This record gives sequence, C-alpha cells and structure tokens, in this order.
Amino acid sequence: MYADTYIYIYIYIYTNITLRQCSTCFALLAILGTETSSKYEIKNHLGQRVYFAVEENDCFDRNLCSPIRSFTIRIADNMGREVITVNRPLRCNSCWFPCFLQELEVQSPPGTIAGYVVQNWDPFLPKFTIQNESKEDVLKIIGPYATCGCFEDVDFEVKALNEMSTIGKISKYWSGFVNNVFTNTANFGIQVPVDLDVRIKAVMIGACFLIDLMFFENSLDGL
Repeated sequence: MYADTYIYIYIYIYTNITLRQCSTCFALLAILGTETSSKYEIKNHLGQRVYFAVEENDCFDRNLCSPIRSFTIRIADNMGREVITVNRPLRCNSCWFPCFLQELEVQSPPGTIAGYVVQNWDPFLPKFTIQNESKEDVLKIIGPYATCGCFEDVDFEVKALNEMSTIGKISKYWSGFVNNVFTNTANFGIQVPVDLDVRIKAVMIGACFLIDLMFFENSLDGL
C-alpha cells in the first residue's frame, strides 16, 4: 500500500500537568474543572494540532479505580468547539470476567452516536471490536501478548472482521528511556485507510484512549 492511502493521527498525552501556550485550552479546562486530569493533543501527520482533549471524571474514579475508571473525554477543535465525546462506563478489566468487559461509546458530533469500542474475551491477547452506531461489527483490533513496550513500539493491529488482513494500526511509541520512565507523557499514533468512514475514524481515536488507559496508564502513574 502507498503512504497516501493512509491517514495518520498522533495523540500526545500529558498527565496531571498544565498545558501552556494555548488560550482555548485554558478556557476548556476552566469550564470542565479537570486540572488534575489527563490532557491530550491530537495532531495530523504534519505535526499540526487539530484537536485538544481533556478527561473529565472525579477524584474517586482517578485515585481508586485508576485504569478501569469511568470517564468522559471531550475533544475540541482549535476554536474550543467540542466535536467528539468519548464515554467510558466503569466496567471490569479482567479476562476472568468475560460478561462485563470494557465498552466505550463515541459521539461525533456530541449527542450523535458514531460507534462503539467493545472488548472481546481472550485469555492471551488484547482484542476489541469496532462497531458502528447500530452496534454492527466493522473492524477488529488485536494487540500483542506483551504490552510492556520496553525499548520498542507496541502495535495494536487494526484488522478486517475475519482477522486475516491488516488495514492499519494503533501504536504506542517508545520515546526513549528518560521520557518513558521519568515523565508523565506518552505518544500514540493511529494509522487507518484514508477512505475509512469519518465516524469510524472518530471511534478509532476513542479506541486509542481506551488502549492507553487499559495497558499503559500504570506506566505513567507509577514511575
């Protein structure tokens, strides 16, 4: 496949810090009151910020529920207008409880369902299904057996429903020992076909948030 057949989205996560040099960011933070929550910058392949996002939840969720916490992530454009809303209810995060696994809802625009990310039970591999607004299966996401990402990127492959062909990926980038161990930041990249339905692209951004919380949150909070 040629490079111009894909769209690239990069998500930069800043945990428990205040972003500078962005007046609309401060306005959104003031409205949401989430100064200790995770903040995100979403950039295109040219490195230009296209969206800014803030996680919204309460102190109980963040401190006691941690990686399985419920949240609402509000994604705004550079003018401060909310364009995507990601809702995650409090659910189980263990393969030993297959009846109550993760499910995430994405709205785009806010109030209109774009689709869902649903965790699938598997004893060894992280697996998810991307669904449209009618809860019809569209794509699969399959991660590696080990997600620690020591000294290398971690790729979650985006696959067709038959799980045979790979059409894209969500990657957690290794950014060096110092950044990964001593800073509360993380970098992700999403690669999907450029002609993918725009609503499913929004759902893929939600899937990236879920993957970060489920598999990489502790690496940020605990180091």
